[in-house]
Amino acid sequence: MNENYKSGFASLIGRPNVGKSTLMNCLIGQKIAITSNKPQTTRNRIQTIYTSDEGQIVFVDTPGIHKSKNKLGNYMVNVAWQSLKAVDVVLWLVEPTDYIGAGERHIIEQLKSLRAPVILVVNKIDTVKREQLLSCIDIYRKQLDFAEVVPVSALKNENTQELIAQIMKYLPYAHAFYDEDTVTDQPTRQIVAELIREKVLCSIDDEIPHGVAVVIESMKYRRKIVDIEATIICERDSHKGIIIGKSGQMLKKIGSLARPEIEDLLEQHVNLQLWVKVKKDWRDSDFLIKNFGYDAGKNE
Repeated sequence: MNENYKSGFASLIGRPNVGKSTLMNCLIGQKIAITSNKPQTTRNRIQTIYTSDEGQIVFVDTPGIHKSKNKLGNYMVNVAWQSLKAVDVVLWLVEPTDYIGAGERHIIEQLKSLRAPVILVVNKIDTVKREQLLSCIDIYRKQLDFAEVVPVSALKNENTQELIAQIMKYLPYAHAFYDEDTVTDQPTRQIVAELIREKVLCSIDDEIPHGVAVVIESMKYRRKIVDIEATIICERDSHKGIIIGKSGQMLKKIGSLARPEIEDLLEQHVNLQLWVKVKKDWRDSDFLIKNFGYDAGKNE
């Protein structure tokens, strides 16, 4: 091993919709975590791996920290806080505003007790002028002793290599945790389910997407095609009707949007069959939350 090789874990935290998943996908150069303009898109802890000649960074993407309204929400927030334990660097993503709200202040109080260095990552710099960005950085610097402050645009891939360099500074000298061609520890089924859920989020407005889960019933590999059967879970009969749509058009749209990305992931043709089932108030059922893949034990 190169004696100067570094390897370690970097956790991304922040409020919903600050761009954590978009940034992580950008840094590793591949879409693993789903993204949307809906808050609380990410529900589980997701690990992805960046590997270079200099070292390896295992990124830990987490759900947005928010005021939870149900057991699923409690689970998501707990996953986010648990991710801060035993990591080498914490990346706190914020938007470039000069107003620090109650949610950000709550995060600041939690970060004060951490031993790991905290890098403030100001995302979405492509949306503001330089003066506003500098004002934002100045205000946040007064709140916490950050190891580094790095402004980036995850969407435009601006200054992301500088962020990589700053993370590397704080990693220990160590062997790589994963092979150089590994980009995530997520099971393929979970990524496929998330890609389908992303298309529900993108296709349907209002509160319905928050009550949606996707379960992969089966994945059967043939020589040139993968047969996938998946069930979209929702909480109300009325929601089921909206997801299916008139003459099944919405369900067809969701399937047609998801299929190309699943094919890119699997590098095979896909035959995707979707169904919709109602599980009333599943987000407040410990059994169903775990059954649909949100298992606290997996995120310890």
